Amino acid sequence: MAEPHRARPKPTPETQHFWDGTKAGELRLQRCDACAHVYFPPRPFCPSCASRKVSIFKASGNGFLYSYVINHRPAAPGFTPPYAIAVVELEEGPRMMSNIIDCPQTPEALELDMKLEVAFEALDDKITLPVFRPAKG
Repeated sequence: MAEPHRARPKPTPETQHFWDGTKAGELRLQRCDACAHVYFPPRPFCPSCASRKVSIFKASGNGFLYSYVINHRPAAPGFTPPYAIAVVELEEGPRMMSNIIDCPQTPEALELDMKLEVAFEALDDKITLPVFRPAKG
């Protein structure tokens, strides 16, 4: 029997630029042209001032570990426990949920405020996910 696959996000017209970016190895965010607020997740208006004048830009891909939980239960298809479900605060300000790779999934290794950098995990030819690993240097 085939192993169950990890759930795939479904791009929408509002999020397509984000998924095109991850496929190209870029983390793309949006910035409001009216108030300069940088935000995630993607949407066609600024969550701060409601302006529809927004720009898409390539983010640095750097951030830090804001919070996490280590899941030990084998309930989620496509994941092998233990694995961290993390909240990463990006250098540009927004926070996003992701996974941490290339690091032991233990409280000793996953230190809050540790510096992280984005990496990309292709699920198939259409969807590539941003994941994070400890920053080098």
